[in-house]
Amino acid sequence: MKKISVLIPTYNEEDNVVPLSSALIEVFNTDLPNYDYEIVYIDNDSKDKTRLLIREICSDNSKIKAIFNSKNFGYHNSPFYGLCQTNGDCTILMCADFQDPVDMIPKFVREWENGYKIVCGIKTKSEERRLMYFLRSCYYKTVKKLSKVEQIEHFTGFGLYDNSFIETLKNLGDPSPFLRGIVAELGSERKEISYTQNKRNAGKSKSNWLALYDAAMLSFTSYTKAGLRVAVISGFVFSALSLFALFIYIALSLFFWRVLPAGMLPVLLGVFVFGSLQLFFIGLVGEYIMSINSRVMNRPLVVEMERINFHENFEQMSNGQNQADLSYKE
Repeated sequence: MKKISVLIPTYNEEDNVVPLSSALIEVFNTDLPNYDYEIVYIDNDSKDKTRLLIREICSDNSKIKAIFNSKNFGYHNSPFYGLCQTNGDCTILMCADFQDPVDMIPKFVREWENGYKIVCGIKTKSEERRLMYFLRSCYYKTVKKLSKVEQIEHFTGFGLYDNSFIETLKNLGDPSPFLRGIVAELGSERKEISYTQNKRNAGKSKSNWLALYDAAMLSFTSYTKAGLRVAVISGFVFSALSLFALFIYIALSLFFWRVLPAGMLPVLLGVFVFGSLQLFFIGLVGEYIMSINSRVMNRPLVVEMERINFHENFEQMSNGQNQADLSYKE
């Protein structure tokens, strides 16, 4: 019997974890009765009752598992790490707030059985604010045009990943992973299925403007060189224009020195224009440097505080660690 894993990252989702578990179990019992399953919650240090509720549903059903992070490690690292901890023949990644429809799971599994290693949910419609959907569309199109690597528009990570791709993720060794870009770059035999993103079932969204900016810059610095190229080309063009303007000004001063008014306005304009350009591109280069720095430090994706219902995995990990220690000593 094939096993399907469902990974659900959580942060302050006390109103959603219990009904989502019930909805998932209903889907497996009704639509996928010939499959075994596990539901894995990875919690990013929630401050409400999310962990308490997860403990309760884990105690009631051994097929529901949990990983509790010691701190909030962000909504990129935590899901990526959680995918690497599942042990099903395939893993479905979805959010905890019901924005990703549960009834898409049988469709994903059907395409997986048809031979696709990755099945992506593409958000063609959304019940979120139109302005946000428009801005996301502009962002996806911009990155897609600037990147040499194929980018998937309106793909949030919601989808199915075959175990072979999960093994690829485990061996990647990227301390700052951007899953959507990795799927586009390394994923093969991919199927895209459109869906309408629902409104949140309960609670507030954790994706503020700062988090969205962080995600945008992570993908931009990871998969495009356009920013640095624009900086170099702009520097060259404006330097040429400055030299040209300088020669024109010198020529006018020589020929019309009696009537040409001398003042500080041209100097001030030049200082403000070129100063603002320099600040912009220094900040852009800084984004690339921060991306490089996070990878050079090679810190762990997350630090676990506790696991629930992972008994077999702990034994395997312990045995593997003991063998590694013996090999190192030898």
